Amino acid sequence: MTDTIDLPVEEAAAETPPAAAPRRKLFIKSYGCQMNAYDAQKMTDLLAPAGFDETQSLDEADLVILNTCHIRERAAEKIFSELGKVRAVKNTRRAEGRATQVVVAGCVAQAEGGEIVRRQKAVDLVVGPQNYHRLPDLLRRAEAAPVIDTEFPAEDKFDHLPRAPRSATQARGITAFVTVQEGCDKFCTFCVVPYTRGAEVSRPVEKIVAEVEALAEAGVRELTLLGQNVNAYHGEGPEGRIWSLAKLCARLAEIPGIARLRYTTSHPNDMDAELIAAHRDLPALMPYLHLPVQTGSDAILAAMNRKHDRAAYRRIIDRLRGACPDIALSSDFIVGFPGESEADFAATLDFIREITFASAFSFKYSPRPGTPGADLPDQVPEDVKIARLAALQELLDAQRQAFNAGLVGRTLAVLFEKKGRHAGQIAGRSPYLQPVQVDAPETMIGQVLPVEITGVATNSLFGRLAAEETKRL
Repeated sequence: MTDTIDLPVEEAAAETPPAAAPRRKLFIKSYGCQMNAYDAQKMTDLLAPAGFDETQSLDEADLVILNTCHIRERAAEKIFSELGKVRAVKNTRRAEGRATQVVVAGCVAQAEGGEIVRRQKAVDLVVGPQNYHRLPDLLRRAEAAPVIDTEFPAEDKFDHLPRAPRSATQARGITAFVTVQEGCDKFCTFCVVPYTRGAEVSRPVEKIVAEVEALAEAGVRELTLLGQNVNAYHGEGPEGRIWSLAKLCARLAEIPGIARLRYTTSHPNDMDAELIAAHRDLPALMPYLHLPVQTGSDAILAAMNRKHDRAAYRRIIDRLRGACPDIALSSDFIVGFPGESEADFAATLDFIREITFASAFSFKYSPRPGTPGADLPDQVPEDVKIARLAALQELLDAQRQAFNAGLVGRTLAVLFEKKGRHAGQIAGRSPYLQPVQVDAPETMIGQVLPVEITGVATNSLFGRLAAEETKRL
């Protein structure tokens, strides 16, 4: 006969599992580059086990994160303006008995530090882009008093970031960003990146491969490899040797399910022969390259500390086009850098006409605090910068439209990503990143199929599926 023991009431009650804590809402808004978009996803994944589910509504958020970028003009002031709106929401929720934590992350956080907390009392936490892996602990500490964490940590944040759940990856679609390199050692005189993101660091090959294998298993078909200076990638390979970006791309292309590879952003000085050859030899590597030149004036390139001249950039483009005749180019341009004369600006326009670009990003120069450019003499008047930017953008837009129009009648491989705007329509991306709209069944989403381009709109292409016998590209 088995003996039984009656537990005291309080001990029996202790064995009842506690009720699960209610899930909280996270609102995260990212500004700027694709790396910030990647970081925002990682923060969302990191906070999910801590009880946070993402929301698109600021009003219902228990936690608000502004993931900031410091590249654009008046970036800090725009964030303070946004924080004013967040403060109003936080005050309303407090009056209703609901607590809200406010976080400023990213490059403005790194650059401004304690100034953010001083100017905006609604902020509970300021965290730099290298430290967001500490978020759960930082949020607990910030419940008592505002916390600032902008030191560059000794540990690698990627070692502490969780892998996204399969369901989260699938919800994000069939394309994905993967950061492979961070920081920059170039120290262009207009740029804050070396100060906000730190020195160039490359992730080990095996860790990138593991992340990509998980993405591919969840249905991702296209990767964009990210870095502030991505073609300077020099990660440790599995055999202990340093791998280049070209070798990394070749390895990732071997992963089942990965159909397409892209990378951004690049520096001309790191566009080596091996990477140029990869554009010839690696079918998965798309024939579209963002390679910022910033200006076509040798004098201004020197003042920017770009460490190349227009002739060197031209030689790189000639080699790329020789290796991959179908390659299309994108670039960045800055007008009104200190000392830029009318002749310097004319040289930029001439250089654009000489090279021709399928797409470009262009900006007026704005001094970034702490950069050498901010202290240079001969700052260009604002009205001159405005006029030059308008002329530059007119030329670049004409080249973009000409490139798009030149695709009509061609057959392009399109990766279909989602439903289109209209019933019976699906949308995808060309090798050159343009949106492409096609009448086709939803069952083709996730496939790369040949599409004959039939028309062009302002920001997208239209086409029809090529005949079945057309070879899939």
